[in-house]
Amino acid sequence: MKTKTINLVLSLSIFALAITSNTFAQKSKSDSFYNDIEFKMAKVQEPKIPKNTVNLKDFGAVSGGYVLNTKAFADAIDAISKRGGGKLIIPPGIWLTGPIVLKSNLELHAETGALIKFSTDKKLYPIIETSFEGLNTWRCISPIYGKNLENIAFTGNGVWDGSGEAWRMLKKGKVTESQWKKVIASGGVLNESKTSWYPSEQYVKGNQNADQNVRSDLKTKEQFEEIHDFLRPVMVSIQNSKRVLFDGPVFQNSPAWNIHPLMVEDLIIRNVSVRNPWYSQNGDGLDVESCKNVLVENSSFDVGDDAICIKSGKDKDGRDRGVPCENIIVKNNIVYHGHGGVTVGSEMSGGVKNLHVSNCTFMGTDVGLRFKSTRGRGGIVENIFISDIYMTDIPSQAISFDLYYGGKSIAETLEEGGAKVKNKTMPVNVETPQFKNISIKNITIAGAQQAVFLQGLPEMNLENIEISNLTAKAENGFSIIDANGIKITNAKLDIEKPTIFEIYNGRNMSFKNIEFNSKSEKAISINGEVSQNIEFAKNANSDLSKNITIGETVPKGAVKF
Repeated sequence: MKTKTINLVLSLSIFALAITSNTFAQKSKSDSFYNDIEFKMAKVQEPKIPKNTVNLKDFGAVSGGYVLNTKAFADAIDAISKRGGGKLIIPPGIWLTGPIVLKSNLELHAETGALIKFSTDKKLYPIIETSFEGLNTWRCISPIYGKNLENIAFTGNGVWDGSGEAWRMLKKGKVTESQWKKVIASGGVLNESKTSWYPSEQYVKGNQNADQNVRSDLKTKEQFEEIHDFLRPVMVSIQNSKRVLFDGPVFQNSPAWNIHPLMVEDLIIRNVSVRNPWYSQNGDGLDVESCKNVLVENSSFDVGDDAICIKSGKDKDGRDRGVPCENIIVKNNIVYHGHGGVTVGSEMSGGVKNLHVSNCTFMGTDVGLRFKSTRGRGGIVENIFISDIYMTDIPSQAISFDLYYGGKSIAETLEEGGAKVKNKTMPVNVETPQFKNISIKNITIAGAQQAVFLQGLPEMNLENIEISNLTAKAENGFSIIDANGIKITNAKLDIEKPTIFEIYNGRNMSFKNIEFNSKSEKAISINGEVSQNIEFAKNANSDLSKNITIGETVPKGAVKF
């Protein structure tokens, strides 16, 4: 017993050191870390940074938050770049700055006590051609921006703050009265009903005719310049680069998305805290887009939109780019608030494949595991492996697949009456999205509005989704619509509503070892004229035939016990 106790103490000590040490020299994991990954994947490569070191203060930087240090940052980065690269130390203090443009072979080390605060003066952020919401467009340059780089690292325990409150609109119902008064006093524009605040008249103009924050009707730079204030950027934008590391800092209060790696190969996000106000419009945490070989681990997220997002471009722009997001490991993370804990889509037109998610906790996220797309996207999402997920107090759907995503949060959708069955079949073409070959196992749901919602398209069903070893306490059970090859195995369900399973146009489904608490004669409801080959077997509720209603359009013999 004494030996076991000593071993336990040693194990806990090693674990504590592993999650608290943020030195760049620390290696992410040994090769054994990849042993339980379900697909072949090379070890993600760390950046290689030369040992040169400079200090921001040596380039005339002034702390205190009242002197603009944009030139000091640029001069320091230029100086270290001329030496072939190295580490820029940002000491304790408040460092006000405009946008920081990165160069290759650079480590930005924000020491404990360092706060890098980006200026609220939008004139400092010129508009550039870039990608936002998966589309090719013009936006203001990001506070942290880099393109076509190699070997970039953000380390230390300092804080990077994007001053997002100066960029985002705000709804009165989402803040306290004192917060609302403070925002109004800062300037800006109110709508006619005085329920929404906008940072400026330019923002109001830009918001007109916008489709999810993008003005696709505008074509020239001059046209975009007229709505400059509306073109709020992501906080960290690193594009078309290799070997990028985030290890240790806090990233917070972004104008739009927080961290946005786009077409990055060998990307590591570990030991970071990403946070935005819960009411921040489009305040995503991490949006990994069209990246290859990615590791996201030991990090926390508390944000205003989706927390950990996997994307690959939107509609034709995404299909034309044709770069999938692939070989991604998401392990040992916690999400406190967000529209989704881990999300795939809705911008997935280039495809997503080979995604492993495990040992993550979602506390009060609007949705836990969120998959979303819609007609027009195209793209294939496949080979997704999710395990050991713990969710509590989920106000909508704990597991959600929605192929009719309309740009709103699930909470907003439910307020408007919820998702509707839309059974009109459309032709299959390059614009048809597809989700298939997805494994979800060892899931605990301790409170949700609905345990599982699976809705495909009639012309392209959700296909081969397996959910096993599920324990769920929720108000509603399962909705399964336009799906083929769904397997539910070993599920213990504590559901408030009498109907546990609602199935519409379901094919080739099996439900084994299911235990639920309902004694209702409508615990299982099956409808839809294409429903067939649905099997209930070896279930704890022994005589399921007494708990089922079958619609008149369901073919005879479609259900087996």
